[in-house]
Amino acid sequence: MNTTTIELDRLTQRWERFRAGRNTALAAPHGWLSLTALHWLPAAPAALPGIPGLWSFEGTTAYLTATAADRLTLLESGTPVAGTVTAELADEESLNWVSFGDVVVELGVRANRYMIRTRDSQSPVLTSFTGVPVFAYDPDLALMATFTRYDAPRRRAIDTANPLVAGVAELVGEVTFELDGARYQLAAEEAELGALVVAFRDASNGTTTSHWRKIELTRPRPDGSVMLDFNRAINYPSAFTDFGTCPAPVAENALPVAVEAGERDPQK
Repeated sequence: MNTTTIELDRLTQRWERFRAGRNTALAAPHGWLSLTALHWLPAAPAALPGIPGLWSFEGTTAYLTATAADRLTLLESGTPVAGTVTAELADEESLNWVSFGDVVVELGVRANRYMIRTRDSQSPVLTSFTGVPVFAYDPDLALMATFTRYDAPRRRAIDTANPLVAGVAELVGEVTFELDGARYQLAAEEAELGALVVAFRDASNGTTTSHWRKIELTRPRPDGSVMLDFNRAINYPSAFTDFGTCPAPVAENALPVAVEAGERDPQK
């Protein structure tokens, strides 16, 4: 899009504020950059590498048995774990359940299986983090698009960043836009308050960008118009860590062109 110098300065400043907020969120002590391990819970109580206590599940319930010497504490109440505690979660739910030292243990259910992930505030990925590498702001990649809602949501089976975890996308419509004279469509999911999320691949993946990225769009206007700003393309947690179970885009959300805007591959 054509912009004046004043407009470009304003847009760049807004984008820089967005980037600052994004980096601050990623630097949280027990956020995505703190992940250090993922383990599936066994059916019989057993120790897991580097984690105190005995862990297991039965049916829809997760179990943790520990002694005072294990120094495990329930996050919600701050109560030491001495004996057996349980929790029940639905598929795709997560709970930061217990802690020991600098480590928080997240309990979650993925593909209807219980898992735990450790979140260590001293993780090398987190302690060495100085910000996500990005491309320079490009006003020509902030595109006015049109959202067309489906008659009914469409559920699609998808892959995730973990080969053991199958995912499902609930698509609500398509975002149509033009880039370099060509017309494209990307299927979108719906977030809170009518906002949209578009997961996509493009020809830059594996070279300058990670395996796939996403853009969060504001709620479309009544006429369906919505801003699709590729400068705000962000990585999924699985771009930073091997312990993510992030959803992959549906097959049709693969752009044949390189979109070198937004976040770059943080591991290159």
